Parts: sequence; structure tokens; C-alpha cells
Amino acid sequence: MARLGIMARKYPPVPHADLDEFIRIVRRLRRDCPWDRKQTHRSLRHSLIEETYEVVEALDSRDLPHLRDELGDLFLHAILQTTIAEQAGEFTLRDVLRRESAKLIRRHPHVFGTTQVRDEEEVRRNWERIKLTEGRQSVLEGVPRSMPGLQRALRVQQRAAKVGFDWDNEDQVWKKVREELEEVRHALRSRKQAKKEEEFGDLLFALVNYARFLKINPENALRHTIDKFTRRFQYIERELAHRGKTVHDSTLEEMDYYWEKAKRRRKKRM
Repeated sequence: MARLGIMARKYPPVPHADLDEFIRIVRRLRRDCPWDRKQTHRSLRHSLIEETYEVVEALDSRDLPHLRDELGDLFLHAILQTTIAEQAGEFTLRDVLRRESAKLIRRHPHVFGTTQVRDEEEVRRNWERIKLTEGRQSVLEGVPRSMPGLQRALRVQQRAAKVGFDWDNEDQVWKKVREELEEVRHALRSRKQAKKEEEFGDLLFALVNYARFLKINPENALRHTIDKFTRRFQYIERELAHRGKTVHDSTLEEMDYYWEKAKRRRKKRM
């Protein structure tokens, strides 16, 4: 534990009084606010996911004041969920903190123990091995089904790769992408929608695999492309508005003209 003390001196002291006050506020809300009192673990699911995405958005925009505020909202959810559990006699905040602390120490024997590691990859392999000793039956357990599809596919592939179930090189993966593309083309001749969906899913999975070999996060890549499309389309809307028109009463040719203009403007800035 001495090592923990050394690390602690590098950071500001833990704000015990502020934390206590925050917890008291949340507990009072559960007592006196009709909305907060009504909430359950499940009713807060979607707002928890939304707050998580808002943290990610703050990170992507590198907006530190926004990040500070969104982390506060996310922390509120952790304390609120714990408060609900405490009231129901399910578990306490102390249980959460102690179990998480024990897990962090257990999964980092190279920091808190005597295990020697060469690099980050060995740390990851050790992490997966330790998780299997904690009662998991599969290396794929713990990847939430509620994750966005691209991110879930990446996590599943990464975990399988850590135990050696992987392609040798990116050329092999690209060949698989082309094979899956041809299977999609063949499936288009089928009248069965389920078959088309299955083959298209296989193609997406193969593309995620290829992205992994290129060290690209496919979820991030797609989000950036969506943002780019949004900027360009909104540019079309603004330009048409200057001319007293909307996208509803414009032709495809007009919209294409401003789309290409938006692309040229972006290239000039680069």
C-alpha cells in the first residue's frame, strides 16, 4: 500500500467534504423530489447512456469546461444508482468502492504485485487471463449487448485475437471483405430479407476486422463521417435559405451543386 501513498501525493487531496455534500444532496432528492423518488435502476438506463455519449462528445470536441460538467452528470448517475440500491438494501457505496478497488489491484499485478510485463499488449493479455479466473466462462463475456454494433464487433474481435484466434495479416482480411461483398451481391437475388440482412451483417463484421488491422476504430470513423455529412448537408440548407428556398423545393442538381461547393471549401481549409 506504500506505493498507493506515493501516487496519491501527486494529486490534489480527495475532497471528502464535497463528496459528502454531493451524496447528501442526492439522498435528499430521493426523499423530497417526486421525479427523483420515482426513479428505478431501469428507468434511468436511457439517460445514463445519453450522459455517457455527452461525455464522449465533450472529449471529441476537446471542450474541457463541457467535459467537466458532463463528468459531473455522469457521476450523478453513479451516486443515484447507488442511492437507489442502498434504499432497497441491495448494496452500498462502500461495497461499490471496495469491490472496484480490489478488482483494480487484482487486475494490475504488474503495478501492485511482482508480475513483470514487457509492454501494453502483455498487460492486456494478463488482464483477460485474470478475468477468466474470476468466474467467467468465455473470453467474450463482459462485452455488453447494448453497445453500438460497430464498437461491440470490435471488442469481440479484439478479445478473440488476444487468445490467438485471428488473421495473420491485413491482406487476408481484405480478401475476406471482398468475399463477403460478393455474398451480399448474391443475396440481393434472394427474396428472403433475413438472408440479405445476414450477409450484410457479415460484410460489416469483416470491415470492422479490416479496420482493426489498420488500427482504426470503426465507431469513431463512422461518427466522423456522419459529422462530415451533417456539416455539408447543413451547408446546403444554409445556401438554399439565402436564396429563399429549402431542400423540399429544390432539385437534386441544386443540392449536388452546393454539396460539391462544401467539399471544395473544406479542402481549401486543409
